[in-house]
This record gives sequence, C-alpha cells and structure tokens, in this order.
Amino acid sequence: MSTVHKFLIGLMWLFAALLVSDAARAERIKEIASIAGVRNNQLVGYGIVVGLDGTGESTAFTTQSMINMLSRMGVSLPPGQAMQVKNVAAVMVTTDLPPFARIGQPIDVTVSSVGSAKSLRGGTLIMTPLKGADGQTYAMAQGNLVVSGAGAEGGGSKTVVNHLSVGRIANGATVEREVPVTLGQGDIASFELRRTDFGTAKRVVDVINKAMGAGTASAADGRQVLVKLPGNADERVAFLGAVENLSVTPIQMPAKVIINARSGSIVINQSVTIDACAVAHGNLAVSVTSDNTVSQPGVMSSGQTTGITNSTVDIRQSGGGLVEVSAGANLADVVKALNAVGAKPQDLVAILQAMKMSGSLRAELEII
Repeated sequence: MSTVHKFLIGLMWLFAALLVSDAARAERIKEIASIAGVRNNQLVGYGIVVGLDGTGESTAFTTQSMINMLSRMGVSLPPGQAMQVKNVAAVMVTTDLPPFARIGQPIDVTVSSVGSAKSLRGGTLIMTPLKGADGQTYAMAQGNLVVSGAGAEGGGSKTVVNHLSVGRIANGATVEREVPVTLGQGDIASFELRRTDFGTAKRVVDVINKAMGAGTASAADGRQVLVKLPGNADERVAFLGAVENLSVTPIQMPAKVIINARSGSIVINQSVTIDACAVAHGNLAVSVTSDNTVSQPGVMSSGQTTGITNSTVDIRQSGGGLVEVSAGANLADVVKALNAVGAKPQDLVAILQAMKMSGSLRAELEII
C-alpha cells in the first residue's frame, strides 16, 4: 500500500472520529430550541426602481405603475402619450420583521426584479410599503440598491457574474407597526425543539431542573418543554437568558441518508450502517455517430447533388460483475463499501434506494 493510500485511510478514520466526538458535544439550549412566540414575520411589497442606466424595462405593468405613481404626485400625462421607461424596473421587496422590533427600527430589504430588466445596478427604490400576511403595512422601504454582480456585453457576447436582477439595501426599511408578542404575559414559557426527539426533550428538562430548581421544567411531548417563569416580570428576561445558555448533550440523530436526485448529491450522517450484500453495477453506453457524404449525379444526367447523412449506433456495456459489499458499523466503513462499488454519485442514488428496499441499508432515506 502506497504512502498516499495510507494517508487517505488515516484521514478518513480521523474524520469519522471527529464525527463521533461531535455527536457527544454539548450544545446550548438556544441552539437546539426556540421560545414559542419569538419569531420572524415575513413582509413583502411591490415597488419601482428608478435611475437605471438603460437597463430597465417597458412592460405594461411597469408603465402602468409609473403612471399611477406620477398621478399621486399631481403629474398627469397628455391623452395618447406613451411613456418610455427604460430606466425604470418593477420589483418585489421582501424582508423579515424580527421579533420585538420597535417603531423606527431599521431593517435590511432584498429587492428583486419581476420584469425583463437587465440589471438593477445603480438604481434607487422609491418608497414602498411592506405588508404582512394580514394585509397591514408594517414597514416602509426606500434607498439605493447594492447589487453584488457585474456584467459586460458587446459584439454579440455577454458575460454575467452573479445575479444583476437582485439587490439589497442595508437598513433600507423602517418599522412602522409593531407585532405584539405574547411572551411574558403568562407564567409559562414554551421552549420548542427544532427536531422532535423525546430523549433530547427529557435531557433539556433534567438540565433546567438541575440548574433552576426541581419542578421548573416539564416536557409536554417530544418537541415542547414548558418552563415556569418567575413571578416578577423584571426577572424574566434574565431568567430566560440563563436558561437559553444552559448546555445540553442531544441524543444522537437517527440514521438518515439525504439524496438530491436532480444533482446526485448524497449526505450520510454518522449513524448509518449497512449489512453485507452483493451489488451489480454496470455502465450502458450508447453512442451515435454521423458521417456526412455527398451524392454526386452522373455526367449529363438530370439529377442534383444532395447531402446524405449516414448514422451508426453502437451500444457498449462494461463493469457488470457482482461486487461484494462488506457490513459497515460506522461511517468510514460505509464510505469504503460504497466506494468499492465504483459508481458515480448519481448512480449511488439508485443503489442506495435498492439497498434500502432489500433491508441492507439501516437508515432513513429522504429525497429532496
């Protein structure tokens, strides 16, 4: 065995050992759970970006939006007059309203073109109301866009880096309406785990009761942990801050394989194991070649010169033998066994699905 192979095998074992150590690492409660009611709220609005350097659009809804905006400002177009709005683009403005946001607080916004504008670079967003799911306006957005992209075009060639049709305005919106938060109105706070796990919920309860006193926390189910708050409202912020920073060692995640069937990407966690099995994997290659020739008519004949395409189809199959896959008790063994098959990532998607159906793969498959 070469030195390079020994190094790769050692690196693989080190990676597996790090995964095992990470599984036993304690995490703060704020990293695995959130307090019910403390959440973001999505806002959206329709607006106009002006000041573009000829990279805007002349769609019907953009023109109508400009006419409506000018009419509200007391400007009316003569009858039959058409607008040329190459420096204007219609956009959608989105943002998240953070919890406990107060009136006057600035928040960032993302501006995205909804028409055929080539670029929003250098544009300015005109005052745009941002509304929630209830139809109420919670913020107003306006400002100069920052587009993290570049593009060049000339002589029929075009080069674009990143997206020119999406920009961002730092502190581009101001909160105009507050969202009431129910936290602190009762004597119970609910901590909701980001992943349902009865064992982790039990450990969270034990840690809180040990640090804050017996009977402080109780588990309602595998996701919700109820915590009693102090009677004095002034002490609740400090109490919740202390609870969020308590360290808990979560239960090891269940064995899972996540597959992206479109891209062939596969993610396997450290709990996945396999049983001994045999896998047959072969590549079927179909090649079609074309040979273009010319048919020349005879001398003094009435025929015409024509082009003829001769196609040849060839089918080849290789690597179709059975490969024995050894049982694996940890991630390093699983990776070694799958690599022994010699399949590409997109081929492993079908192999893993077949192994799951045969019972050889001891893990949950999730296809995204």
